[in-house]
Amino acid sequence: MLSKNQIKFITSLKQKKYREQHKLFVAEGKKTIFELLQSNLKLHQLFTTTLEFDVLDDLVTQITDKELKKISFLKTPNTALAVFEIPKEIPIDFTKLVVVLDDVRDPGNLGTIIRLCDWFGVKDLVCSHETVDCYNPKVIQATMGSITRVNVSYTDLTQTLTKANTEVFGAFMNGDNVYESQLPNSGILVLGNEANGISATIENLVTQRVSIPRFGELQETESLNVANAVAILLSEFRRR
Repeated sequence: MLSKNQIKFITSLKQKKYREQHKLFVAEGKKTIFELLQSNLKLHQLFTTTLEFDVLDDLVTQITDKELKKISFLKTPNTALAVFEIPKEIPIDFTKLVVVLDDVRDPGNLGTIIRLCDWFGVKDLVCSHETVDCYNPKVIQATMGSITRVNVSYTDLTQTLTKANTEVFGAFMNGDNVYESQLPNSGILVLGNEANGISATIENLVTQRVSIPRFGELQETESLNVANAVAILLSEFRRR
């Protein structure tokens, strides 16, 4: 049976300050947990209503559906919730293609972008400190396990981009047509905030502006969702 302290501790991990304090994050659902268990991430504790996980007994707590609802962050809990240790960040490899996010706030967008980086073989995703935390439960859910295969780093983007000795591509509405641009196998691709795009400070560090042209007759669509833009741009980088 879960104690009140256990429930309070697990639910506190919904907040970034407690995740950072305890160096722990929550993952939910069988598929996501299975993926994370097969990675290098270290399991702290697993709470489950079933017996289908191959985990050491002292790391598993059998709970009821009612107890799972008390600790779950989902509207419809899915048989299990696991607490994992947040891994240490590893150095960014700027000799390959790197995606950089400047103040992306939506957890669903970040989770999808992490999955896209995994799909297109981008090992490093670099985020501004203002970008949503990749260990936010909604982000973890949206990554569907891809968080284990992408190195997500949070840095001062100005310092990082200034030091990186490589070409910096920025996604803008008025950039060069990406379908007609010469794209390298390595470099940095920067995308900005959902509402405001790339900040002026980071824009000054961009060496080539690229855009995804609109083909609609009325040309009234304001912009693409940032995750959709990442998908199109990464596809173009890899196609070349």
